[in-house]
Amino acid sequence: MTATPVESTSAGGVVVVGSANADLVLRLAELPRQGETLLATDTSRLPGGKGANQAVAAARAGASTTLIAAIGDDADGRLVRDALVAAGVEMRLVRTSSSPTGLAVVLLDDRGQNSIVVASGANATIERLLPQERDVIRQSALLLCQLEVPLPVVIEAAHVARAAGRTVVVNAAPSRPLPEALVESVDVLVVNEHEAREVAGTRDLDGAVDALLTRVPAVIVTLGAAGARVAERTGSQRLLPAVRAVDTTGAGDTFSGVFAAGLAGGESMTAAAERAIAAASLSVQRLGAIPSIPDADEIAAAMTKAGTA
Repeated sequence: MTATPVESTSAGGVVVVGSANADLVLRLAELPRQGETLLATDTSRLPGGKGANQAVAAARAGASTTLIAAIGDDADGRLVRDALVAAGVEMRLVRTSSSPTGLAVVLLDDRGQNSIVVASGANATIERLLPQERDVIRQSALLLCQLEVPLPVVIEAAHVARAAGRTVVVNAAPSRPLPEALVESVDVLVVNEHEAREVAGTRDLDGAVDALLTRVPAVIVTLGAAGARVAERTGSQRLLPAVRAVDTTGAGDTFSGVFAAGLAGGESMTAAAERAIAAASLSVQRLGAIPSIPDADEIAAAMTKAGTA
């Protein structure tokens, strides 16, 4: 099935099934080598998590967005919840868990590169969809998932969306082998260079993209400072440039969320990707994940400046 946008319904253009974390960001001059201890130059605690980041990105890009996630009844949970509400994300399907809110420890160097370790916490408690969650997925225009929540619930959500004829976008991060039970429901696979190679099982990026296109109709490879590569099974491929990064945390999530908002709103694959790369290019110039995500007006202004609007 091709990735054809579906008209939005009153239930919302985009439904995101994914994680919600607090991000403990430690800034360093450079990332530590194995066995090395370094002193951080600064610390901050910010709202994040791939699911939350992508939901905020979709909402700020103008899509009606619902998040299906689990958050602990703790200070980190309140931090994340407040950020999602402020961004206009529909929260009625966000569960409150007895487990602590997920925590990501982000090591960030002066070049904007990072290393991240995630403790799943409440995210691991989402094992099956509830009936009302399945209903909202069926009524949506597009389902967006990542892999920071248990894989069975991602597969279930994708199957529900596919059965209802909805567009399914999967950001295969953190990378892991993708079972056919998930792949068969995917319209667009979003991966970075490392994830593309790992999921495809090859070290050559061109070969990885070709291999992935035998499994899904469209692949988008985010390339960090080099931008993003958009490839469709029809043979169409395009490289979209980006900008120098200050902090790459959440850049891929910004791309995924804004891209999903564009598809849900009826944009073409290329148009949605162009808007997404403009948003990601803005996000990497700011610190943090959710705090760095631009809104629709900022994205439009950036595209006008770049001559892509």
